[in-house]
Amino acid sequence: MANIASALKDEIARIARKEIRAETARLQKASAQHRSDIAALKRRLSALEKEAVRLDKQVVKRTAAPTAAEDASRVRFSAKGFATLRQKLGLSAAQMGTLVGVSAQTIYNWEAEKSSPRQSQMPAIVAVRGIGKREAMERLGP
Repeated sequence: MANIASALKDEIARIARKEIRAETARLQKASAQHRSDIAALKRRLSALEKEAVRLDKQVVKRTAAPTAAEDASRVRFSAKGFATLRQKLGLSAAQMGTLVGVSAQTIYNWEAEKSSPRQSQMPAIVAVRGIGKREAMERLGP
């Protein structure tokens, strides 16, 4: 009887291993297919992101010229350049302050690099950069 029991036990183990192998093979195939699908989706996503960047660049190029406010947000402020501009226009710090809308002390602080203009003040600075000596005097009045 022990012989039949061990033979039966061996046969059950053999059939169980066969079933497990078959199930595992199906899972491996499914897993490989999923990995392949994920890789394809990643490639497609990458291509779509590149296309979106390219289209964004085209849209930026086709937009109208930026306004003064938009220019002001991208303008860099240089204390030395600002001082040179004031000298070129022949203006005192108080006169330059009047044109920009700040005090004379603020102009001195900007030029001495003790402070820098706020983003809200940049459009006025950009506007002053685009004028000449005569126009500056006209804006200041008599």
